[in-house]
Amino acid sequence: MHIPVLQKEVIEYLEPEPNKNYIDCTIGQGGHSSAILEKNGPEGKILGIDWDKDNVDYLKKEVSKIFKKRLILVNDNFINLREITKRENFSRAAGILFDLGMSSEHLEESGRGFSFLKNEPLDMRYNLQNPLTAEKIVNYWSASEIERILGELGEEKFASNIAEEIVKERKIKPIENTLQLVRIIQKAVPKKYQYSRIHFATRTFQALRIAVNDELNNIKKVLPQALEILNSNGRLVVISFHSLEDRIIKYFFKENQNFLKILTKKPVEASEKEIRINSRSRSGKLRAAEKI
Repeated sequence: MHIPVLQKEVIEYLEPEPNKNYIDCTIGQGGHSSAILEKNGPEGKILGIDWDKDNVDYLKKEVSKIFKKRLILVNDNFINLREITKRENFSRAAGILFDLGMSSEHLEESGRGFSFLKNEPLDMRYNLQNPLTAEKIVNYWSASEIERILGELGEEKFASNIAEEIVKERKIKPIENTLQLVRIIQKAVPKKYQYSRIHFATRTFQALRIAVNDELNNIKKVLPQALEILNSNGRLVVISFHSLEDRIIKYFFKENQNFLKILTKKPVEASEKEIRINSRSRSGKLRAAEKI
């Protein structure tokens, strides 16, 4: 099972109580939800949402049978949270959780091109019904459009160089796989940049993934819905993994202080012990608030 980031802190800030209902909007492989279900029995339920059908199928097979009718699973995009809760008769919740990180399964097992260390098709979709792929972006979008997403969504300082090299290379042959794209990025950036602490392809891959799945807009659209669905004194807990996500969450909490009591003045980060066990947790930032 995927190791959940900041699990102890999620439980601390969500404060799951017996017989109360919770929503996990990014249930993934069920790590956080399993911990919540241990606390909210015997009658409390979790509505678990995931855009990736593979995750939902895995949970139905491996986890649902353990918690029987207390885990309700839905394969959908969390931007449809209001409609999902109405459809599932789950209109109120004592707590709502978002873990916005990409699971290790996506990197290691999906075969969809999320990792720049494997030779896979340039897909990067969480949901295979989505018509947009990373391959379409790099082969058909203009240099200016590619430069914009690399700069804005990846905060890549060599966005212009990389976009130009992508357009140059695709005229010779289509860019179809991850290692092909990595070689193009390598040609576009200075030698010194290739040996920095962060892999030189990280920001480009991040930007493409965010663009393909429209991740930042999804967060902006769902947070007001989550606030609406929370009970009074209900908790909203969000884990983000890069500055753009964290900025959206911080701004939302600040703009809604008439309705939310902010519980984390600064984002909560993983301990050194957790980072040693799970390196993914290094960039995780948890923010939490309580509905007034």
